[in-house]
Amino acid sequence: MEVINKTKRILLIDDNKLHLSTVKNILKTKYKIVCSKSGREALEQLNQGFVPNLILLDILMPNMDGWETYLKLKSNSFLQDIPIVFFTSVIERAEKKHAEEMGAADYITKPYKKDDLIERIEKIFKKHLKNVKQEGRTGEQKLHFRT
Repeated sequence: MEVINKTKRILLIDDNKLHLSTVKNILKTKYKIVCSKSGREALEQLNQGFVPNLILLDILMPNMDGWETYLKLKSNSFLQDIPIVFFTSVIERAEKKHAEEMGAADYITKPYKKDDLIERIEKIFKKHLKNVKQEGRTGEQKLHFRT
């Protein structure tokens, strides 16, 4: 029996409700998952005190796309070290290269295999969660974004 590790928190940002539900169902057995239907909603959730250990971010969203959301998230000094993974149906090489240049932790394309998704997330956690724990971050900080 696998224990849910509530210390590993993932913020999933995607305007597609079906995709949010599917990914949440895949990951909720291992992690605490919070879903946002837009970049603005994600910023509001962060302002309310939820601090993730990892962010899965779609690129193609109305109003505030993934690129703009990424920049707003990284502009907050408290979130600069939290890995952000672009999780998208955009498969162009130029987009993937742009994500790498911006400093994204990974670029996962849809469709994906469940086991591959979990494996890639675990690799990111192994690499980054250690730093978050060492810096003493908790899941109840106020971040103050302008939405």
